[in-house]
Amino acid sequence: MGKNKRCRKFAEMKRMLNLKDSRISKDKRQKTNTEEKKRRELLKKGGIIERHVPQHSSAMFFKYNEHLGPPYHVLVDTNFINFSIKNKLDIMRSMMDCLYAKCTPYITDCVTAELEKLGPKYRVALRIAKDPRFERLPCLHKGTYADDCLVQRVTQHKCYIVATCDRDLKRRIRKIPGVPIMYISQHKYTIERMPDVFGAPKTDQ
Repeated sequence: MGKNKRCRKFAEMKRMLNLKDSRISKDKRQKTNTEEKKRRELLKKGGIIERHVPQHSSAMFFKYNEHLGPPYHVLVDTNFINFSIKNKLDIMRSMMDCLYAKCTPYITDCVTAELEKLGPKYRVALRIAKDPRFERLPCLHKGTYADDCLVQRVTQHKCYIVATCDRDLKRRIRKIPGVPIMYISQHKYTIERMPDVFGAPKTDQ
């Protein structure tokens, strides 16, 4: 007799215990949010709740960023360096060709750490990142995730242009008003969300 073949069930999820289940030990149980309860009680009583609204930058005039101007400060991402090498582009010269002005590329500690983690395959990119013409920006936060670091810097200081080819990072930066994005298109650098005053190319993605 042949073996009884059982059909494998696809897209079957693992059954998990609820974090508030009584079978889980007390210390590992999900604690109810006391602050949320207090807020609800205050709302019921008609009390005033403090809301933390982010303060708008003084550099912004509606969506126009007045802090942008030559010499430009460009925050460079990890993949931007890698794609520049693949497209055989000199970062400094290509930036100047794109913006028609002097540019200063800035590299954070996170970007350098990410390139070091990628190993010997990306040693050329790491050598470029350690170029003395590139300005260093020290990171005081924990971890080496460059995307969060760049987004945080851009929200705090509106004087930067972000150079990246990462779609997710572009999507996140587009939500922040007044921050231009530099990327590689058709073997050259192009920029989006840049004021027309400084003679930047008008190509938008």
